[in-house]
Amino acid sequence: MSKEGVVKAWEATLRKTQAAKKRANSIFGTMSIAHVSDDDEESKEKESHHHHHNENNNSNNTNEPVFADKVLPNGDYYTGQWYDNFPHGQGKYLWTDGCMYVGEWYKGKTMGRGRFSWPSGATYEGEFKSGYMDGTGTYTGTNGATYRGQWVMNLKHGHGIKSYANGDYYDGEWRRGLQEGQGKYQWKDGNYYCGDWKNGVILGKGTFVWTNGNRYDGCWEDGVPKGNGTFKWPDGSFYVGNWSKDPDEQNGTYYPSAESAAEGGNLEWDPQSVYNVDLLDCVVVPGEKVSILPSQKRLAMWNSSKGGGEKPRRLSVDGRVSVGLERPYDKMHMWESDGEAGGGLEGGPDNDLMGLNLEDGVTKRINSGLPMRVPKPGKRQGETICKGHKNYELMLNLQLGIRHSVGRPGPAATLDLKASAFDPKEKVWTRFPSEGSKYTPPHSSCEFKWKDYCPLVFRSLRKLFKVDSADYMLSICGNDALRELSSPGKSGSFFYLTNDDRYMIKTMKKAETKVLIRMLSAYYNHFRAFENSMVTKFYGLHCVKLTGPIQKKVRFIIMGNLFCSEYRIHRRFDLKGSSIGRITDKPEDEITENTILKDLDLNFVFRLQKAWFQEFCRQVDRDCEFLEQERIMDYSLLVGLHFRDVSPGGDLIPSRPRTPTGEPDCEPSSGPRLSRADMDQLLLDPSRWASIKLGKNMPARVERTVRRNEGELQLVGEPTGEFYDVVMFFGVIDILQDYDISKKLEHAYKSIQYDPTSISAVDPKQYSKRFRDFVYKIFSEES
Repeated sequence: MSKEGVVKAWEATLRKTQAAKKRANSIFGTMSIAHVSDDDEESKEKESHHHHHNENNNSNNTNEPVFADKVLPNGDYYTGQWYDNFPHGQGKYLWTDGCMYVGEWYKGKTMGRGRFSWPSGATYEGEFKSGYMDGTGTYTGTNGATYRGQWVMNLKHGHGIKSYANGDYYDGEWRRGLQEGQGKYQWKDGNYYCGDWKNGVILGKGTFVWTNGNRYDGCWEDGVPKGNGTFKWPDGSFYVGNWSKDPDEQNGTYYPSAESAAEGGNLEWDPQSVYNVDLLDCVVVPGEKVSILPSQKRLAMWNSSKGGGEKPRRLSVDGRVSVGLERPYDKMHMWESDGEAGGGLEGGPDNDLMGLNLEDGVTKRINSGLPMRVPKPGKRQGETICKGHKNYELMLNLQLGIRHSVGRPGPAATLDLKASAFDPKEKVWTRFPSEGSKYTPPHSSCEFKWKDYCPLVFRSLRKLFKVDSADYMLSICGNDALRELSSPGKSGSFFYLTNDDRYMIKTMKKAETKVLIRMLSAYYNHFRAFENSMVTKFYGLHCVKLTGPIQKKVRFIIMGNLFCSEYRIHRRFDLKGSSIGRITDKPEDEITENTILKDLDLNFVFRLQKAWFQEFCRQVDRDCEFLEQERIMDYSLLVGLHFRDVSPGGDLIPSRPRTPTGEPDCEPSSGPRLSRADMDQLLLDPSRWASIKLGKNMPARVERTVRRNEGELQLVGEPTGEFYDVVMFFGVIDILQDYDISKKLEHAYKSIQYDPTSISAVDPKQYSKRFRDFVYKIFSEES
């Protein structure tokens, strides 16, 4: 449709929609909106047609933005620079709900400096990027609270100062909307804390100073002193010890100053008063919730690329089209945004910036190839170990042993462990006779011995990983049987899954057990330093020794199941960055959702949002450096994808459609809808980030790739521009293979036959570099 036709359609809509006129007049007051009587309608139309025809010709000739002053069909109002049917340059947009943006635009997106105000009175003034509050800016809440500092994708991220409405203030580091890193929080009464924060809570090492001169220096956990610390009085007296809210765990020594000793000192002082009195009113003010984000606001636009009866389209200020019903990201408990649905849309002029997503009826795909489909559903993994199964007694032994180990009374788990806890000799043997003993219950299995390796370390790891002991025992030792996976892994180990899929149990070779015990101290310290580590989480290391003539030993490691999720995992990839033998040997019709695909099966690259991609890159470097230092190689990145948009027939629905010619698809059979609003909904409330962690439940997009060069092996295909919205899961697995003599021999042998850089058995330093290079090729920042 020509621009004259667009304007004509707009005028007709404005005349016929009295509600829109009234709404616009009520908002804009005396702003001039020409009234058209029935008698003058035809002449006015001709005049308007001629005027806009000239304006269109001028703009086309100069290719420069023009000034526009528009009341849009839904009652919104825009005044400012306009180019190619979009706000472009300086402009002001006022929505009918009272939200307003004044500032810089780029092709319909808020980009640059600007000011966004809410009808509640809240404002944000600062930098915008692709519709998001991103850069440096100041947010002022309805209650007068202000934040001045850095932002990333609508979240406080970087250094910033927050002044709260009640008089408190915080000056320090933020991550993903919450205090994290070094920061100082001062309460209105003058008390203040200066030190470490994590996820909006005081956690780590820090100092609390009261206005009366008392102070505490030491460790904190969940906002209260926990661990080693010192409490000091102004007179020089101090108390040193191990702090805990549990009086039974609290212990320490009081050292009075000379002055205090002469006066009787603080001998009656109780350390628990710090929790019950001194810190009682020192509560950190929670973050505010925003009703709607700037990136969620929709612009009423027109389609200028086709003729004949278009309806107005809705465009978000980050440049994304919203037409039809917006489906919430239901499994993350999202809400609807502004509740408005637009009309039908056909392809627009800036679709590669808009992230379109087609409904089920669309069948056109990039490259005119067959549409991508989800693999057929697989059966539930594993065979239930019932009575009569060859490993039934072994399962009973394992469950009895774990119930004994986890439920056995022991010293309180602490995160500060002595070197002796990691000693390879630190293991506990327990005999389990069938008739029971003083420490073990009677059971129906044969007699066996149970060994716990470094029990205190694994108890502390479970605490570090926030695993509840009762839930842990219930998952592994409850009434439900374990499931044995149908075939052992390449290493010869067997795998078992708990009935709730939360934990995986793997049989271990003696050499692997030695590797884990050798690196256990470094592994523990790595997780203490980097909570977001993607390395496999280990919860326990045990051994069952069957008595009798066989004297068989079976070693077990218990670890987290990366794919335990309410989402169906449609595709699974085990990626190493090598090519020899790295392709599945199953025919296409036998591949199911449970099939583990490999490097040469990979036909996607992964796009993460900016903040997540930066954290991902940092953590990949940390994890690879840790594994390299421990002489570990042959590990993999395990990736699981849940495709959010699948047609009833099983076709994957792209989020950015193209015709076979590569042009925007202008004739979808049903209107596209917003594909990334769930990210906005998630960002509304920082507490919702709790369900998303690095490598778990991560909203992302994948881009399809194609290997085009038949003459040369291509590890990573060429991007096609075909995108899909996904939920991602990923982690680093198989971390117990060190570069021993067998791997050195394997490397020497395969190097004769193949390119040494293409095989998996290489030196840990070379393996780490190749793995990282490969990961950075298949992961990138969402543009």
